[in-house]
Amino acid sequence: MNRRDFLKIVTLLGGAVAASRCNMLEEGDETVIVVGAGVAGLSAASALKKWGYNVIVLEARPRVGGRIWTSREWADAPLDMGASWIHGITNNPIARLANANDIKTIETDYENHWIYTAEGSELTNAAYDRLEEYEAVVQDYITETIEMLNDDVSLQAVLGIALAEEDISANEKQIILYLLNTIIEHEFAADINNLSAFSFDQGDEFGGEDVIFTDGYEQIIALLADGLDIRLNEIVQRVEYSDGGVTITTNQNLYDADRAVITLPLGILKSGRVQFSPALPVDKQRAIKQLGMGLLDKVYLRFPHIFWPKAAELLGYIGPRKGEWAEWLNIAHYTDAPILLGFNVATFARQTEAWSDQQIVGDAMATLRTIFGENIPDPLAWQITRWAADPYALGSYSYLTPGTDGETLDALATPVSGRLFFAGEATSREYQATVHGAYLSGIHAAEELWDA
Repeated sequence: MNRRDFLKIVTLLGGAVAASRCNMLEEGDETVIVVGAGVAGLSAASALKKWGYNVIVLEARPRVGGRIWTSREWADAPLDMGASWIHGITNNPIARLANANDIKTIETDYENHWIYTAEGSELTNAAYDRLEEYEAVVQDYITETIEMLNDDVSLQAVLGIALAEEDISANEKQIILYLLNTIIEHEFAADINNLSAFSFDQGDEFGGEDVIFTDGYEQIIALLADGLDIRLNEIVQRVEYSDGGVTITTNQNLYDADRAVITLPLGILKSGRVQFSPALPVDKQRAIKQLGMGLLDKVYLRFPHIFWPKAAELLGYIGPRKGEWAEWLNIAHYTDAPILLGFNVATFARQTEAWSDQQIVGDAMATLRTIFGENIPDPLAWQITRWAADPYALGSYSYLTPGTDGETLDALATPVSGRLFFAGEATSREYQATVHGAYLSGIHAAEELWDA
């Protein structure tokens, strides 16, 4: 058995096996600083601590979790403001953690999706059938067109020809744009004009259903953070590394360590807010520059009573403008609470982030009143995310732009000088833009650190 296999067994079995691992490395012999207490940082720190390293986690926020954040502002309704779903529960490490610790989840049935027209009427059965036909045609067109291309372009460039065809009516174009927004743009948190046609959906996925947490994703974070030395409100400003080790400067302190695991979100890496000395290798800088940081924002609206179909899990709106309040999750279906969750992504999300809460709610209500009538009540309260404006994220999750691919993600993940190791969803070639991808990337970075 090689060391990597042994370490994987340690990670999976924990406790007793980890104790024997500690005998191989005297505790305190080597100090590792993990930058970031999101799921990638916590999984790396947990593994390294079990293996006997002295681990310190530095987190800029006053809380752990990063882009996993369960709001408990409404005491009877915990709301996930960042990640919501476990995507594919079969053999998924996050699902295993939830199951092993009796954390309750509920399956989402994406077929239970009630869709409304721009005039507010629900689609007829025949219209639903046509929608499925359009979806199949669009997917086939993308596949066939990509096979004919020699160079990578944006999805918009691929689809622009079809959308410009004279025999496509305005109504058909509206439907196609709705499908592109809800199926592709919502999934990858980016406009189709920014997504790589060749690579936008590269990677793997776990089988099984998608599930959400009835009492919040933070339960997973609490498990991973338990027993770790986490320093909150430590905003990392500079990372220096050499043959002698690593020195990290924050807004409060100076930390010396033998090595560091960097789990900063791609948005922060792109911003240059954290300085590296010496500068990161050219390939890594290029990857940071080329990869895109997407945006998906949430608007939770709480009403005095349920006025929409409680039986529906998702509500769709084929509006006159692509991407404006096109998809809603019916929280009442899962919890009985009279709450709707509206999603916005990419360009429209960036536009609304500049609006006041009242403007956002008013615009959302205009759509809901188109669907359910002018007499529906105003919301009693709301909660709104602005992930692009979040100073410690600057976006939601990464995506592949034209000209990037799995090798770009590998470049971002590659260790530097045996001192710096990188993790996070944007470093995961197999499971980019997912919580399980971030989790597994943390384990992978810890393994690379041990092997170095």
